[in-house]
Amino acid sequence: MFHVKPEVADALSSGQPVVALESTLISHGLAYPTNLEIAHELEQIVRSETAVPATIAMLDGEPHIGLEDAFLERLARGSKIRKVSRRDIPVAAAFRLNGATTVAATMYLAYRAGIRVFATGGIGGVHRGHPFDVSADLPELAQTPVIVTCAGAKSLLDLPLTLEWLETHGVTVLGYGTDEFPAFYSRSGGLPVDARVDTPEDVARVWFVKQEMGLAGGLLVAVPVPADAEFVASEAELAIQAALSAADAQGVTGKAVTPFVLARVACQTEGRSVRANLALLRNNAQVAARIAVSVTKS
Repeated sequence: MFHVKPEVADALSSGQPVVALESTLISHGLAYPTNLEIAHELEQIVRSETAVPATIAMLDGEPHIGLEDAFLERLARGSKIRKVSRRDIPVAAAFRLNGATTVAATMYLAYRAGIRVFATGGIGGVHRGHPFDVSADLPELAQTPVIVTCAGAKSLLDLPLTLEWLETHGVTVLGYGTDEFPAFYSRSGGLPVDARVDTPEDVARVWFVKQEMGLAGGLLVAVPVPADAEFVASEAELAIQAALSAADAQGVTGKAVTPFVLARVACQTEGRSVRANLALLRNNAQVAARIAVSVTKS
């Protein structure tokens, strides 16, 4: 059973713009109280653009579409919050677990609830040195019709292989105000996007043509991190390489790799990577809200 926050339910029933927000960054991406502060801030940014925020999570085994403040606090402070991807949804439901949803799970639950625009930080992708290790975010993008706004894929991934996977599976990648695919902390990864768009209306135009032509899957909108918060690519790469080496040495694998590496990078960069992360999260939420407004008006 879906629990839809009344504010979100009213917006969906009346055709108002709604933006889905994931909860993994709250429980697994950032430390308390920063995680709770940014969760509230992202929701406020969406509201400031006349859209309605819907942070998504699994609570006591049930999907919640839009969270009350008490639930956000529970996710931010909780020590036994499962990281829930698409494959984990039935497990969390069957055993009544608390779970923070990843990009893949948030996309799926947002789509089931009738939400078509979703803002996150960075998507998962193909892992460096392990081309068989493909994030569930990618096949979700290939099959679930949701517009995903992000700052590209996380820098710790193999970006060329990630883009190749998306191309092979028919996922259109748009650069928002850029001709290159952003590299999370950095504004450019040196790789081309499928097309550049400069306005929310451009995104809506591509989205509606995709729907009219019956093309499956989502639309990826890659938004560069704000220039004043950018983390120089060469510096970021050194920190990422060191963190990946530490992960290999300690036997960290699977879904534990990303939070481990991000935490190590934050430590090595004395918090600069976290500041960049927060800036891109805010920026992505704003862009997503503007896209949601445009999609609703079109």
